[in-house]
Amino acid sequence: MNCGNQFVERLKAIGYPKAAELNGEDFDWLFETVEERSFLEWFCGNVNEQHVLSEKELQDFKTLLKSGKPILEEKALDEVLKTCKSLDSKANSQQEGELQKLEDELQALQKMKNLKIHRRNKLQMMASSNSRMLQKLNDEAEEAVKTLKEKQGILSMSNNNINNELQSITEGVKKLTSFFTASDSEQGVGSHPVFLSQLALDKYLRQEEQSTAALTAYTKKQFFQGISELVESSKEENFQLVDISNSFISDEHNEVCEDRCEMIRLQMAYVCAQHQLIQLKANDLSMNSALQWADNTLQSLKNKIIGEEEHLETRISSLNSEISSIKKHLTQINNETLPALVKENAQLLNMPVVKGDFDLQIARQDYYTSRQDRVCDQLIKQKASFEFLQLAYEIELKKHRDIHRQLEKLIQDLKQYSKALEQRLEMMSDPLISQHTFPRNTIDSRDDASHRLYRLLEGEDQKQQLFRTHEGLEHEAQKLKQDTVSVQDQLAVSSQEQSLFLSNLDTDLDTLCDSLYCGGNQILLSNQELTEQFHQLEVHLNKLNQLIMDLLADVKAKRKILETNSLLQLERKLYVYFFKDEDHLKEVVENVEHQSKAQTIGL
Repeated sequence: MNCGNQFVERLKAIGYPKAAELNGEDFDWLFETVEERSFLEWFCGNVNEQHVLSEKELQDFKTLLKSGKPILEEKALDEVLKTCKSLDSKANSQQEGELQKLEDELQALQKMKNLKIHRRNKLQMMASSNSRMLQKLNDEAEEAVKTLKEKQGILSMSNNNINNELQSITEGVKKLTSFFTASDSEQGVGSHPVFLSQLALDKYLRQEEQSTAALTAYTKKQFFQGISELVESSKEENFQLVDISNSFISDEHNEVCEDRCEMIRLQMAYVCAQHQLIQLKANDLSMNSALQWADNTLQSLKNKIIGEEEHLETRISSLNSEISSIKKHLTQINNETLPALVKENAQLLNMPVVKGDFDLQIARQDYYTSRQDRVCDQLIKQKASFEFLQLAYEIELKKHRDIHRQLEKLIQDLKQYSKALEQRLEMMSDPLISQHTFPRNTIDSRDDASHRLYRLLEGEDQKQQLFRTHEGLEHEAQKLKQDTVSVQDQLAVSSQEQSLFLSNLDTDLDTLCDSLYCGGNQILLSNQELTEQFHQLEVHLNKLNQLIMDLLADVKAKRKILETNSLLQLERKLYVYFFKDEDHLKEVVENVEHQSKAQTIGL
């Protein structure tokens, strides 16, 4: 907001008359410097409706001025207010002294009353506590008798439960030992084996022997003697192109020699046929060209003049030289180039035969490898079944060892518990502990079980105590019970909080996935809403920059106008005096009024 608009809005807020008629842009030039803007901030922050006089107050002030009575201002008004305050303070100090004395007396009497009431209450509390103590002792005696009977009943019930549990444990141990110690005679036909080691493997071994025998017969049938040589005969050196110019060695296999001889005969026949074909084609072409040249010569002789015989003789001599060079070239082609090309083409005749033989060998190898794969699969299955059975036996052996170790540890623990029980029974049979003429509150130093229980209940927060009491033990037990309940409540609350947190996390993940994928299968690295908002923000920033540039241009234009117009400069000074120096403004206005009056009088 512009400074002028802010100033006008503040005048409207405090109820300045005719503020609605003012225009904020007319006051912008008053607040160009930092001091003028700080004055505007102070004016807008401190001046409110209380600083504005109402119509009634203005009317009273005008009537006071018209009456002609003296009006106190500034220093005189401060002195009068100070004298009024001093008189009031003296009267108040005297009254405060009397009140202080009365309050002191009242407090002393109140203390005496409270002391007597306290003594009376103390005596009443002592009498009531004594009566309560007597009643409490009677109730405790009756409660002790009841608890003794209840504890005896609970001990008998627990003893019966322990006996039942021991009986069930012994039965379970007997059943467990029967599994491990069952003989072969006890494991009849109808009994179900419990462990894998108890199963008979005769049927499995017979099946494995049968499958092995069948696999051996299949292998002998498919992989007969000599199949490896038949498959390995497809070597590259056995299928080379035959060169008829080179002689081959006759130490090879008979079939291979026959094949090579047949291929050589075919190549020789092909070479001869091609040579004859080329010679015939060449003769045919030469005859055709000679006939064509003769026709052309006859036509030219008919059309031309007889006087050109000399020219014809020179042409005939040049053509004879060209014919001799062409013959030389033809002889070179017939003797060098053409035989080499024919031989190369003849060598390519055995390519289909070689390809067919290669295809046959590839088919044989595929058949051989497929049968090998089938045999390997069967062998792998047999090996896997054997390894699986071996692994099962090893796992069962490990479990038997673990059970044996646990049973040995259990036997040792039972021996230790039995020894501790015997020691506890011996200690409880001591007449010093079992028989008391009167009940003892402290725990005997020889009662190790109670002391261990007390230390266990205390935990790490052990305090040095001279004597440990049964009440303290009961208190620690109650404390442990309360701690257990509180921990259970905390666990329930934490589980609820965790479930709530997980549900919130799931919802957040769903929203995140929705925002990233936008209902599709591809992730979107940019959000459409954010891009639109950023685009709108960029548009708003551009508008704001444009408004600032327009505002700066407007301020520069107004400054230029203010520099050139003296009347506007005077108006600005008057506005400055109005807000900063009212006395100087009054003087300027009075001078202007005097000048205007003088001008009117002169006119």
